[in-house]
Amino acid sequence: MATIDRGQRETTGVRHNTKEAHTGAVSLAVLRITTGLLFLWAFADKTFGLGYATTTQNAWLNGGSPTKGFLSRVDVGPFAETLHSWAGTWWADWLFMAGLFGIGVAVTLGIGLRLSAIAGTIMMALMWVAEWPLDRTTAAGEPTMSTNPLIEYHVIYALVLIALAMTAAGKTFGLGERWARLPLVEHHKWLR
Repeated sequence: MATIDRGQRETTGVRHNTKEAHTGAVSLAVLRITTGLLFLWAFADKTFGLGYATTTQNAWLNGGSPTKGFLSRVDVGPFAETLHSWAGTWWADWLFMAGLFGIGVAVTLGIGLRLSAIAGTIMMALMWVAEWPLDRTTAAGEPTMSTNPLIEYHVIYALVLIALAMTAAGKTFGLGERWARLPLVEHHKWLR
């Protein structure tokens, strides 16, 4: 271990061996790729109606709305009325689908992870607000089935996106290093 003198206080840094560092980088790369594919799958299912969350007749290509089903069922929380008004609007559909696709491609490839973390965190925060896990019951008095009032899967996804961006997880099994060497990205670090 190395001791680092930082003025009045000393901190001891942790030194990882090469095997641990490599294993950590590979683990983050696997997490990054699977997270990216999660977003791409949601995009594909809503676009083509693969029969999982979206039926073929409700596919975006067949005139369905990717936001209508989710947002029209919001019945709890202080933003329910606002979210109902967004359900099925062209701009909400396009922003949502562009977000799913853009985040999915960027995270899978390991490029633009900082921007993806910001966009993904905003998307996940809006989806958290839509599900409003703080309420125990729906407007009809039924249980919301929320297992935790604060930390649920949207929060976890946002934290994963932030962690991937902050650890430069795109450098392992991704295009992160090449991306970082592009002149535009070199001059605008937030694009990393």
